[in-house]
Amino acid sequence: QLQLVESGGGLVQAGGSLRLSCVSSRGLFSVYAMGWFRQAPGKEREFVAAISRSGSVTDYSDSVKDRFTISRDNAKATVLLQMNSLKPEDTAIYYCAGVTRGLLSTIEVTDGEYDYWGPGTQVTVSS
Repeated sequence: QLQLVESGGGLVQAGGSLRLSCVSSRGLFSVYAMGWFRQAPGKEREFVAAISRSGSVTDYSDSVKDRFTISRDNAKATVLLQMNSLKPEDTAIYYCAGVTRGLLSTIEVTDGEYDYWGPGTQVTVSS
């Protein structure tokens, strides 16, 4: 089983950058497809980015495409989310999530598909 912990959140001005990290302290990390989701106050949790087991396949929501980059290092059991050109509407709690998948290239964009979640990290973007 995965045990996930996010870090790297904080307060940043619009146009700035943050890099979120998600580290697994348990489980064979390389068998898990990983994703990032976010939830803003009063809104439902939404998909941000996903990455396959091998890291060769990624996907992004339209709202973050070309600004955010997801990557992973299986040797370090870490998945990263590089966030550039941040906007106030990116303000949310960001969660990483994992699910086992047999194929190296599978990604999941629906939160219901994920079995393991971290506690989240707050990102606040000021205007």
